[in-house]
Amino acid sequence: MTRYWVLLIGVVFGVVTRGFAQTRSNKAFKSGEELTYRIYYSSAIIDATAGEAILTLHQTVADKIVKNDTLFHVTGTGFSKRLFDLFFKVRDTYESYFDRQTLLPDIFIRDTHEGSYSRYDSVEFNQKGLSAKTSRKELTIPPKTFDILSAVYYMRTLQVEDFNADSIYLINFYLDDSVYRSAIKYLGRDTLVSKQGKIPALKLAPMMATGEVFADKYPMFVWVTDDKNHLPVFATSAIIVGAVNVELIKYKNLSHPFIKR
Repeated sequence: MTRYWVLLIGVVFGVVTRGFAQTRSNKAFKSGEELTYRIYYSSAIIDATAGEAILTLHQTVADKIVKNDTLFHVTGTGFSKRLFDLFFKVRDTYESYFDRQTLLPDIFIRDTHEGSYSRYDSVEFNQKGLSAKTSRKELTIPPKTFDILSAVYYMRTLQVEDFNADSIYLINFYLDDSVYRSAIKYLGRDTLVSKQGKIPALKLAPMMATGEVFADKYPMFVWVTDDKNHLPVFATSAIIVGAVNVELIKYKNLSHPFIKR
């Protein structure tokens, strides 16, 4: 799953804005929200769970990392399960500390362990100075640069009325000592049929920021709830045989009722 879960969840889910809209009041999420996703491979003959990813959101308290309580702190953990642990064990943790008003990140931390590969990264953002200092270098960033986790929550504050068919949506985000600009195609309203029921959703086709995994610039489809929560609920990407999928399986402490038919 080398970095696969974070590419799907961090880069894909929620990145749906026309250019950079002004900061909106947040009614989509609150402290204590927790989202659990199943990551699995599927084909005509198999449905195999590879791992899970969990997003947990809290309000910060002053500690050795942050000096105030004006931030949200989101932790994203990804881990392989069952037989996948035997041949490719994954234990990833991503953290973002972002402003509760602007939703722009102050600090981003990554601690990944995937098979024989490990990487630790700590990033301090200077949004006014348009710079970011990482564990290895300092780089210039464009205005309103997000990390992959804060981007998810920023986009969830936008309203459905902002989306127009055939529009292209853009966002800047940091990952692996670089800043990427990703575009998303809005494909219209849809009904996602899932184990949880029929969910009114917005269907999207995000452009992947790197060519490491996908040849097609728009290799997957993503569904986000068409309600006040704007929850990312499902993503799927075709591979040589079958598909890799990410599905919301558990949630708690939502700001609004989860709408299902």
